[in-house]
Amino acid sequence: MGIFARLGVTAAEIEQLVQASPSLRGVLIGYLAETKLAHLWFSKYKLHKYDDHDRQRKGDRWIPYKGHEISIEVKSLQTASVVQTAAGTFVGRFQCDASDRRPVRFPDGSTIETTCLLVGQFDLLAVNCFEFGQEWKFAFVKNSDLPRSKYKKYTDYQRQFLLQTTPTITWPLQPPYRGEPWSLLDEIAASKTH
Repeated sequence: MGIFARLGVTAAEIEQLVQASPSLRGVLIGYLAETKLAHLWFSKYKLHKYDDHDRQRKGDRWIPYKGHEISIEVKSLQTASVVQTAAGTFVGRFQCDASDRRPVRFPDGSTIETTCLLVGQFDLLAVNCFEFGQEWKFAFVKNSDLPRSKYKKYTDYQRQFLLQTTPTITWPLQPPYRGEPWSLLDEIAASKTH
């Protein structure tokens, strides 16, 4: 028995609920993006997933690649931020932060509470760009190449360790984003070897 039948709901009721609830839509799209990413790009690999609440292992999916375990974080465009230009290109923003505030400790011993993700906290970011043209496609970037936070309440020292929470991305892609993960995975694996 399917979940709709077990719950006694119709597809139309679910559609109405998703349309009326932006946060539910965001969660649904997020999990769909993880599934689509695995299917479209990594179907020949055995991706695995750790518990979503495991703060020691940040990443939505993990891939065994060239003798290393590489973490992939998946984020999606913010629908309301997407603009199509007169030239047919797209510009948008994606949310790249933690779901809740938590204490972050820096090498100098200072601590702050933030939703910012850390430089090096995961290896590869896959940005779900479905809203750029209504088709499943992804942009890829190494964690180390993502922009840093510019939040004024953080010190210059702290900002170098904190990722920007809503970076801008375009389609067609511009560096540091790439339309395929393999060259980035090769670079990440090589960096883990040294």
